[in-house]
Amino acid sequence: MKVARFVLKIVAFSLAAAAAACCVIAYWDKIVAFFGCAREKLAEKRACCCRSSEYDDYADWDEE
Repeated sequence: MKVARFVLKIVAFSLAAAAAACCVIAYWDKIVAFFGCAREKLAEKRACCCRSSEYDDYADWDEE
């Protein structure tokens, strides 16, 4: 009985791993698009916080 339970656990794990692999393959384009969008948004936030605007160089022209 213990051997049958062990074999069933191995089969269940194998089926779950195969289902996960199929889901990753089926939705690969959406996964890549999600991470690409997230990377672009992080790059935009990083650029805004770390770099000054190019218009900051011309800020004194308005004060004449």
